[in-house]
Parts: sequence; structure tokens; C-alpha cells
Amino acid sequence: MTDLTLSPDRRSFLGATATAFAALAASGCMMRSEGTLAAATPKAGGGFTGYGALKPDPAGFLDLPEGFSYRVISRLGDAMDDGGTVPDKADGMGCFDLGNGEIALVRNHELGARADAGGPIAKGYGKVDGAFVSGGTTTIVLDAATLKVKRQFRSLGGTIRNCAGGITPWGTWLTCEETTVRPGQSGGEGLEQDHGWVFEVPASARGAVDAVPLKALGRFNHEAACVDPANGIVYQTEDRGDSVLYRFVPRVPGDLAAGGRLQAMVIEGIADTRNWDAPLMQVGKPYRVSWVDLNAVDAPDDDLRQRAAAKGAALVARGEGIHMGENAVFACATSGGAKKLGQILKLTPGLAGKPDTVELFFESESAEQFNYGDNLTVGPGGHLIVCEDHDTDMDANHIRGISPEGRAYDVARLRATTELAGGCFSPDGRTLFVNAQGPTATLAITGPWVA
Repeated sequence: MTDLTLSPDRRSFLGATATAFAALAASGCMMRSEGTLAAATPKAGGGFTGYGALKPDPAGFLDLPEGFSYRVISRLGDAMDDGGTVPDKADGMGCFDLGNGEIALVRNHELGARADAGGPIAKGYGKVDGAFVSGGTTTIVLDAATLKVKRQFRSLGGTIRNCAGGITPWGTWLTCEETTVRPGQSGGEGLEQDHGWVFEVPASARGAVDAVPLKALGRFNHEAACVDPANGIVYQTEDRGDSVLYRFVPRVPGDLAAGGRLQAMVIEGIADTRNWDAPLMQVGKPYRVSWVDLNAVDAPDDDLRQRAAAKGAALVARGEGIHMGENAVFACATSGGAKKLGQILKLTPGLAGKPDTVELFFESESAEQFNYGDNLTVGPGGHLIVCEDHDTDMDANHIRGISPEGRAYDVARLRATTELAGGCFSPDGRTLFVNAQGPTATLAITGPWVA
């Protein structure tokens, strides 16, 4: 097993990339410091219990608390500036400050190989039957003050099932393929390339970028990623019932294409975080973490998580949304917990030579409290904002808030029969952008967010 401590030049890395850190703030991400963790430290007296009851939307689409409102800024079939139309299955998304009064949303589309791509794809990574496969990203550039769409276009093509991802401190979006399909497999008929990679899309792109797989980050059923701005380490989740939590230690911080080490999280005394059969992991209790190196990370047999577990990595129940808060990483385990309704893990990277630790920050006890949390972000005031993705006969999917004290509360309720995804905040913290996946609708939600 390999433990990594922060190098003495962590602040030189921060200084070298300072001009790009606006990208972190633009998606609700906060830089690490040696202070307290605002998003996980109970405040004296606590007290915040939510924004109040949700009010029925006259349009029958999205219910919000009093004082909040939404508007649709982009939807399926809208004309784009490159001649295509907005594709379906919008999922993960990041928000970036471009300067000059503009912000950009880089938006995933979780499309299969032969789905409608919204028009021909001119360049990309993989092909099926000679044509580029349909998944990838689109970029929406907005006026920062009015949120009016100035331009939108496809920014990555030729990928499959781009589910979630994460922003980087250097102003790019990491988009993740939630698939491990290969040519010749069932579902892979006609494919020319293996899929299951992470790709990087600059927020400043003006059109489709070259689709270069970051193969050193591993090939598995990717869900989401986040980057520690102190050292460039990338944390990654995997949407499988027997997944593990990964981290990628780059050879050159800020240059993921230069390679590095892929590792999996080992928890002292805990082999299984899921709490399905017994409450092995207690809420609020910190456990020491170490990291085990992985090899053959291209994993042609889709066995990376199994080889990691054989080396002692802790099992996670469907790792999905992940986000870097102030001094800590928060990750959703969508089907974790005794009730299998979802958990949130909090990983605290060690400072000054101290070991990393992890704790179970939240575990849902009822479907009304929290039901299958998926994408998440850190919002104003250090509250977690979590998009649900359940497929049950009960109420529609919600956006839930989780207070610093670990209390769940309602933020929104989607009346459409689809999932919510891609929650991210504007640079000023006033607007939450979020996607209704299908048919694609990208929303801007404003209101009196807790400070």
C-alpha cells in the first residue's frame, strides 16, 4: 500500500495555477486550506432546517420554495451555432467564469452509440459502423449578468454515455464515460474502439475539441471526478454496486496526459462501506485511509474494481457524484446504507504529513429524507446540493440539501419522469444550474440561497 503526503511545494502549485481557480468557484468548488471544513463542521446552535415547503409550479414542472424561481435556458432540439441541435440525455455539468462578462456551462450527454446526436459529428474519438458515436459534451456560453444564451455548440464527440465528470483548477471539464463496452461485445457491435475513459474539454473551447482519452486515469464504469487544487490529485467514482473509490496521482500536476499512478482507497478496519448487512461504518466517525497502487489500468476485462478489492480496497455502493469542498471530498454512494437509500462519504486529505481520513457524513433513513442521491455540488454556505436519481413509484426526483450538521431538506421537486443531474453554481453563487435529463432541459434556479 502507498500513502501520499503533500509535498512542501503545494503552495507553489497553487500559485502556478492561481489564474485558473475561478473555475472551481464557478461550480461551487472551494480551494483547500488548513482551516476548518465549512461544509462539514457543525455551527454553534445549528438551526437551519431548509427553505420551507415546496410550492406547486403552475407549469407542473419544478416545485420550489417561496422566493425561488427557475427558467429554462436550453432544451432538446434548440438550434446550436454549429448547425446542430441540442442532443438529449443531459447529465453532468460544470460552470466556468470565462471573463469578459461570460460564463460557460459544459454539459454531458449520456447517449448510446447510435442515439440521435443532434446532427452529424465532424470529429471525435470512437466510431460505430464508420460514423462517430453519439455521446459527448455541448457548451453553453451565457451572459453572466442576464444569463442569456450567447452561443452553444458541441464541444466533444465520439464518446458513449457521458454521465458525470468534474471541473479542474486549470479551467477544463473532465467528462466520464459510464460504460466499458468493447468492439465485438454485446452492445459493442460495429464499434472501432474500447470505451470507458475520461476526456478533457477546455471551458474556453469555441467548437469541438480533439477527443483524447486520458487512459492513465483507468478504464472502468466512470461516473464523476473532482480535483484537489492543492496537488492536482483526481478523485474518481464508479457506478457499480461493488465499486471502489479511486484517486489518480499525476506525474505533473495540471497535466493529466503526462500520466501518473491510479490508486484505490483502503480504509483501516472497514472492508465494506455499504452497511447493507451490518452497520460497519458509523456516521461521523473518522477512519484512517491509505491507498493501494493499481496496475494494468486499461482493464480489458473490466475487473479493475475487483483487483482493487483483492488488494484491500473498501467497497462502495454505486459511487456517483463527487465534489471538492473546502479541505474535503464529498461522494455519493447512491444505493448505500442499511435502507439502501443512499450515503454521502467525506474524505479528508491529510495535511502536514497527517494521514487521510474518511467518514460516513450522511446515511438516509427514509425515502422522504433522501432517495438515491447522484450528482452533488457544494453550495453557498457550505451546504451540499444533491440531485436524486431514483426510479420508483413514489414521488418525483428531488434536489436535496444537506446542511453542515448533516440535516437533509428539500430544495426542489421535479414533476417530470426523469432524473435531475449536473447541479453547479454560478461564480457569484446566486444561480444553481441543473439538468432534467430527458428530454434535455437545462435550468437556472435563483433564490435566497443560504450564505
